[in-house]
Amino acid sequence: MITGSIGMLPSASLGESGPGLFEPIHGSGLDIAGQDKANPLATVLSAAMLLKYGLGEENAAKRIEAVVLDTLNRGFRTVDIYSSGTVDMIKSNIL
Repeated sequence: MITGSIGMLPSASLGESGPGLFEPIHGSGLDIAGQDKANPLATVLSAAMLLKYGLGEENAAKRIEAVVLDTLNRGFRTVDIYSSGTVDMIKSNIL
């Protein structure tokens, strides 16, 4: 996956048994907490990976991925990938 920001990278740690561990690849972002700057897409896409790879719910995962893609295609961004974007803009379009 090629992205424009670490804030967009989901990750999965998979084993032979169990659903695995799914989380954003970035850290907690304490330095930007409460500033409407943290990109939520890695968290949302990690949830999609959990649905697809951990729970076998591929259709649900595809719906989440489609909403994220639609949000980005409509030009909504956070500050890490576009200087005037906000988390609230992304959140309101995904939800």
